[in-house]
Amino acid sequence: MAQDAKYIIQYCKDSVTRAKNVMKKSEDIIRIGTSSMTPAQVLVDLWPKLQEECPGVKFQLVPFDNTPESAREILANLGQNIDVIAGIFDETMLNLRRCAGLEISREPICAAVSIHHRLAGKDRLTVQDLYGEKFMMMRREWSHYVDLLRDDLWKNHPKIQIVDFDFYDVNAFNQCENNDCVLMAVPKWQYVHPLLKILPVDWSYTIPYGLLHSPDPSPVVKQFLRAVQKETGRDK
Repeated sequence: MAQDAKYIIQYCKDSVTRAKNVMKKSEDIIRIGTSSMTPAQVLVDLWPKLQEECPGVKFQLVPFDNTPESAREILANLGQNIDVIAGIFDETMLNLRRCAGLEISREPICAAVSIHHRLAGKDRLTVQDLYGEKFMMMRREWSHYVDLLRDDLWKNHPKIQIVDFDFYDVNAFNQCENNDCVLMAVPKWQYVHPLLKILPVDWSYTIPYGLLHSPDPSPVVKQFLRAVQKETGRDK
């Protein structure tokens, strides 16, 4: 009986140790949400340097379908199944989706066109190049930065026809390609659609790009975010 009791006690201790190890392993994983519109390449590029700041932390890609419903659900619950997502944002969007953001860079607002479009042969566009075109932009109040560009175009460039849409996904890119429109885009999306070309435009409009995360991230996610800030020079 005494031997059995010792075995049970040791088994319980071992079980507790195994459980703690499992918890530790899960806590040391940064789960990066990735979709066609939110590629994780920027973090893949940074990862070798980030590991120096976050030794023992693992990097796990979690693919998800980029739909309005999934985006709303995932962003409102960051930290549960997905810790961070790379993408464009501003305070308006963060407040709407109830999440936080770490800015890594300012991405120039560009124009995407079909490779068969009349503008596809150019390396860079002027605003006048867009005259007579249908320019697809996210609806008003989605982003303060986009609205600044929209107001400029409405006031000073009425020959550009602005077409509103509600959500960035592959369907928006397909609509641009199929209907011979011009789509507002950022350079990070260059591989989203093989039949579209993203061109810089001679204006100074930009939009923040970075990591979306929970307003109350876990300790390991906080450590990870600090490492990203350091490596991108955003801690200064």
